[in-house]
Amino acid sequence: MSKVEILESKIEEKKEANGKSVMGKRSRAAGARFELKVRKDLEEKGWITDKWTKNVDLETRKTIPAKRKFNPFKKVLGIGTGFPDFIAFRPVVDPTEKKRFHNYNVIGVESKMRGILDKKEKEKCRILLENNTFKDIYLARKGEKLGEIEYINFLTKEKDSLF
Repeated sequence: MSKVEILESKIEEKKEANGKSVMGKRSRAAGARFELKVRKDLEEKGWITDKWTKNVDLETRKTIPAKRKFNPFKKVLGIGTGFPDFIAFRPVVDPTEKKRFHNYNVIGVESKMRGILDKKEKEKCRILLENNTFKDIYLARKGEKLGEIEYINFLTKEKDSLF
């Protein structure tokens, strides 16, 4: 191979790598937009939401603080690394009782555009449910109609009418 051919092959490799890099940036941005859309949808349906800042250690099977991601190029510290993405709660109102303490429904919500969890994420969901961290964990995914969001219960694998 001549030097020219070697340089041309390296240029082709860089073009392919740039295509994958651009595709990765676009899919991350689309995922972040979908998370915001899910959060807005939950809040419109009466849920109080917050970013979940804990993660599950698979070895000890306990919840631990999520590590923050630092991007040295943008000088930004990312917060959104917890699993699941959101904690959502809604007060359970019983008009006949006037207690000092209130009851709440507390759920975890993981947003995935295609609705598919990998093996580690499924294991984390099982651990969170076993430890009674959440009563239910829902998977938010894109619906069949444009702009629709479906909420799938992790345990029953069915759409839930809770929303």
